Amino acid sequence: MSDKLIIFDTTLRDGEQSPGASMTRDEKVRIAKALERLKVDIIEAGFPAASPGDFEAVQAVARAVKETTVCGLARALDKDIDRAGEALKDAHSSRIHTFIATSPLHMEHKLKMTPDQVVENAVRAVKRARQYTDNVEFSPEDAGRSEEDFLCRVLEAVINAGARTLNIPDTVGYAMPEQFGRLIARLRERIPNSDLAIFSVHCHNDLGLAVANSLAAVVNGARQVECTINGLGERAGNAALEEVVMAVRTRKDFFPCHTDIDAREIVPCSKLVSSITGFPVQPNKSIVGANAFAHESGIHQDGVIKHRETYEIMSAEEVGWTANRMVLGKHSGRNAFRARMAELGVEFASEEELNTVFSRFKQLADRKHEIFDEDLQSLLNEADTEASEEYVKLVALDFSSGMGERPQARVTIKTGHQEHQADFSASGGVVDASLKAIESLLNTEAKLTLYSVNNITSGTDAQGEVTVRLEKGGRIVNGQGADTDIVIASAKAYINAVNKLQASNKRKHPQVDEVDV
Repeated sequence: MSDKLIIFDTTLRDGEQSPGASMTRDEKVRIAKALERLKVDIIEAGFPAASPGDFEAVQAVARAVKETTVCGLARALDKDIDRAGEALKDAHSSRIHTFIATSPLHMEHKLKMTPDQVVENAVRAVKRARQYTDNVEFSPEDAGRSEEDFLCRVLEAVINAGARTLNIPDTVGYAMPEQFGRLIARLRERIPNSDLAIFSVHCHNDLGLAVANSLAAVVNGARQVECTINGLGERAGNAALEEVVMAVRTRKDFFPCHTDIDAREIVPCSKLVSSITGFPVQPNKSIVGANAFAHESGIHQDGVIKHRETYEIMSAEEVGWTANRMVLGKHSGRNAFRARMAELGVEFASEEELNTVFSRFKQLADRKHEIFDEDLQSLLNEADTEASEEYVKLVALDFSSGMGERPQARVTIKTGHQEHQADFSASGGVVDASLKAIESLLNTEAKLTLYSVNNITSGTDAQGEVTVRLEKGGRIVNGQGADTDIVIASAKAYINAVNKLQASNKRKHPQVDEVDV
């Protein structure tokens, strides 16, 4: 029997810290339910002390998830730990993950604490977390640059205090696989009570080595990997869940462990996270990229036709790639629509919510011959957007363009109970004219730092999904919009981003002053 490798997903916490990837409470719950279907072992739902919104999101996930342990992150501060305990009190199974920095650099310049004070705070935090749950995880932040003797000291102390998972983070993505693997092996050997705890790793991808470092740790005895869907995360991101899981699954001859992940849910989960965050998956991304199982070379095509394993080390179906599509159309009824959504793991809270999304489905079916599952996800995202507070609403958009003619756009928006209209002409095209017309009415003074277009499905009638990134005063938001007309999708995305800028004050994570674990 091989060991169980625990998969700790932090998409909702660390993944959300990607600039512009902020998620609403309902979006977090949708992703959490998808992660539950994926059968991850732990869902780190957020940082309850960060803001009232984060607290409510963790609380909502804790109430919605029944089969997976829900975790909340907390600094080694009483107020953080109490907030996490309160947010998780309704969870079927809960964990508190507390951390404090242990590298000389962080202790001296950030915490301004002595090593003795750090050990004292770490122990106190674990003991306080134990008042809420027996399942306590401790992380020595910036472990990769910490002194090994001190790491051994603090980890031994927190095990004695009751921590049963020790997470070793490569906070800044600095480690090399061989080096990081040796560190895990030495810690397990040197800490007298190491047999009482599971060793975990949380690797960042600044040098493109997050997965490699994580797997090196697994070979050296780590039995939990902290990772995210699509490798989402701060800066260059985290170890990609799909890559870690499929490496262990595909190379059973090499890794002395297994996971309980339902691999068929990997691609659907990847698509959901991409759709909600607006972060597209690159086509050549392993496992979940559109080209991951595509073959253009004649030699490769011939080999795959003769025997798939000549050029494929896993099957597309194994990770959730299928040719299945939704066959409902404009004549389909509400019950058939509800049944298909249930197959996708979507449950409507009320008949009113069902009717709203079903109405959108009908409108789309009038414009688009075939409706794909990805289209349905887009409809849900649009419904979530409208359910949230809207400061600006797109009422109408008319535009014209032709060879040799200057593109024109007329936009009508609504703010409060008032409608405003503007005409704009721009040499950049109708999208340029439309967005500038909106900006002329709103005067946000935000800087457009990203404009990205992706087709949701195939075909010339496919919906286009547009991501717009705006930056103002240090705050970065992503806006998404989808439509069969790319100009309308662009306007929706821009207004979605503006609404996010206008929403409640900038949410600040506590580790803004505490480099992420």
